[in-house]
Amino acid sequence: MPAIHITDTLTIDTSEIEIIPIRAQGSGGQNVNKVSSAVHLRFDINKSSLPDRYKAALLSRSDQRLTDSGVLIIKAQEFRSLEKNREAAYDRLKDIIRAAGRLKKKRKPTQPTQAARKRRMEAKTRRARIKTLRRKPE
Repeated sequence: MPAIHITDTLTIDTSEIEIIPIRAQGSGGQNVNKVSSAVHLRFDINKSSLPDRYKAALLSRSDQRLTDSGVLIIKAQEFRSLEKNREAAYDRLKDIIRAAGRLKKKRKPTQPTQAARKRRMEAKTRRARIKTLRRKPE
């Protein structure tokens, strides 16, 4: 796999991604102690060929998988084979980069309607009346 297709126009070369096979955690019998079937995917955002807006969006995320030096680490261990875990890690990386590429809608500030203001004032008056009735009589 020479390149990973993120969108129609954006691809990442696999040489920018480091895949490290590791032993999977948890139960799995004797196989888990002998075979390195899980993977750590390391992707250095600063050194990558991503456009600057993608880099800025990825680095500004508050994600525990992102190190202080700007390296994204994804651990995949849900499958028993190394190849499937590698594909799962690539898929997760694609999803993270696609999410960073989406532009957020700008919020349009709105004003409450006149009817909503009236309802709010009536509710406050009702609540105040209830509280005055709770007082001890003079």
